[in-house]
Amino acid sequence: MTLDDCRALVASEMGRVDTFLTERLASDVVLINQLSSYIIASGGKRLRPQLLLLASGACGYEGHHQITLATVIELIHTATLLHDDVVDASELRRGNDTANSLWGNEAAVLVGDFLYSRAFEMMVEVDSMRVMNILASTTNRIAEGEVMQLMNVRDPDLTEKRYLEVIQAKTAKLFEAATELGGVLTHQSDEICQALAQYGMHLGTAFQIVDDVLDYQSDEATMGKNAGDDLAEGKTTLPLIHAMESANDQQRKLLRQAITDADVSQMDEILSIIESTGALEKSLNTARDAANNAVQALQVLPSSSHRDALQTIALYSVDRNH
Repeated sequence: MTLDDCRALVASEMGRVDTFLTERLASDVVLINQLSSYIIASGGKRLRPQLLLLASGACGYEGHHQITLATVIELIHTATLLHDDVVDASELRRGNDTANSLWGNEAAVLVGDFLYSRAFEMMVEVDSMRVMNILASTTNRIAEGEVMQLMNVRDPDLTEKRYLEVIQAKTAKLFEAATELGGVLTHQSDEICQALAQYGMHLGTAFQIVDDVLDYQSDEATMGKNAGDDLAEGKTTLPLIHAMESANDQQRKLLRQAITDADVSQMDEILSIIESTGALEKSLNTARDAANNAVQALQVLPSSSHRDALQTIALYSVDRNH
């Protein structure tokens, strides 16, 4: 199965999600409309809502709440991006100017708050305390992950364990919620709901690790942001952690200083160290393990094209260049 095949399975539902996004972001406040429209039009993979739709399809769901919840997931994700870009002082996302660079930090933060509150308005419509509980704890955990990441900025002693804790909270938790909700909507057993949750957590972990690898492999044209942006923001990601483990004393000193100062002035030498220590391949192996764990978690589900699509996406999460 190809990625196009995966998208085709939920294409009509994703069309309804896009329509719903436009309708539910409407506001009497002009600036909210302008900024929201810009963010939605900027594109993105829309991967998280697709995962919810595929998971609910794999469980045989035939209702309509999956459209509402897929929209909620995308709103939460978009809100986190708005806040992320302010915290990181980012100027580019997906190759476009960030909202904060165009409208200012204040507007970006407040519209992010609007998206969060609109998402919670919508999830109430599903009338399920379990759904509310999952999404409430998810948004709380994402916020914790953001704070943990902030605490780790410019820390050259960050361990792989602490790194994984951050990305599982900040990124993978929303993947987990999206896929678990597919089982919850169809009143599946705890075993299946937990398997879907584990799939999402492992997939989200693999996805973020690969993003962190690509930060040292790609350029603005490919990634829609500048190479080395993570280091420029003082983030110690897995490639740097692995590089420092295998580097010699002189190389390690350079890397530590670059992290502490958030300095990319010696980027060519830093990239050379990362390459020569095999740090990127080690990081990708960790991502592959996570993707394989995601595939394994799906085995409790009955065979279907939707399950095959979830498996395909897990494997693709590691084998991509953007």
